[in-house]
Amino acid sequence: MQNSNLRGALMALLAFAIYSTHDVVVKFLGGLYSPVQIIFFSTLLAFPLVTLMLIRDRRDGNLRPKHPWWSLARTVCTVITGLSAFYAFSVLPLAQTYAILFAAPLLITVLAIPLLGERVGIRRGLAVMVGLCGVMVVLRPGQSSLQLGHFAALTAAVSSSVASVIVRKIGQDERSAVLILYPMLANFVVLGLALPFVYHPMPIQHVGMLAIIASFSFVASLLVIAAYRAAQAVVVAPMQYSQIIWAAIYGAIFFSERPDLYTGIGAAIIIASGIYIVLREGGGKVETKRPVLESKSRPETGIMPRISLILARVTTRDIAD
Repeated sequence: MQNSNLRGALMALLAFAIYSTHDVVVKFLGGLYSPVQIIFFSTLLAFPLVTLMLIRDRRDGNLRPKHPWWSLARTVCTVITGLSAFYAFSVLPLAQTYAILFAAPLLITVLAIPLLGERVGIRRGLAVMVGLCGVMVVLRPGQSSLQLGHFAALTAAVSSSVASVIVRKIGQDERSAVLILYPMLANFVVLGLALPFVYHPMPIQHVGMLAIIASFSFVASLLVIAAYRAAQAVVVAPMQYSQIIWAAIYGAIFFSERPDLYTGIGAAIIIASGIYIVLREGGGKVETKRPVLESKSRPETGIMPRISLILARVTTRDIAD
């Protein structure tokens, strides 16, 4: 088990390093093009990869959702998350964007109360409050001017948390193919309608960068799946916080960014709170619902499926085989 956990942790670290490289490309292109254009073409390039994954689904059924309104709400949240997160990456320092997005596990814990009937004990409740104070340290309202990018990052954290909890609520009833395809189709249709208003011609090298966004997201997703299959969730989940290290490195190398003291302190508070919640959920002393551990994903943008959905499909196929 120890070797398996180590292998899973290393695969997760590699996956999140690839995700961070993906975000560097997003930030570079975001300085030149609208998030609408970036997400639309990234989704278009990701369709073949996802199609190859879905054609192996042997289960009978159709693509009509059993919970249409929840599916619609999740799809809307996913589109909002993609646009907000991509915009935040384009205008904010990488480390600051990550610090705000890391608030998602805290928000998932809160949202699980009304949507999943989860009971949050005093310790996890205090961890959430401390973590949200860390967000305030990063934002420093009243001491520094809040930009649209800050609101975009907060919006991405909230909308991705809502989408995560909705998946936990309806995921047992809905086919994975439904949950995977609808956000991608929404990106294709909705952003496709908006594309003529923001489109700028792209040289071939920038089209290649869009392909990098799609392929890096796909490869990183597969690595996270392998990590969760090899190791305990409580070991893999905290590895996502390694992205803050890559943010500091990549920010300094490519964008001349240096995280300020408040971002560092706030990020440390948020990460500590998130890890504590993960450890509490993995300790077996709380309720059986574990919304943070079972989310298994970065903020969902509709370009690639959620990790939990792919992992569920892989596990089901293995059982069937």
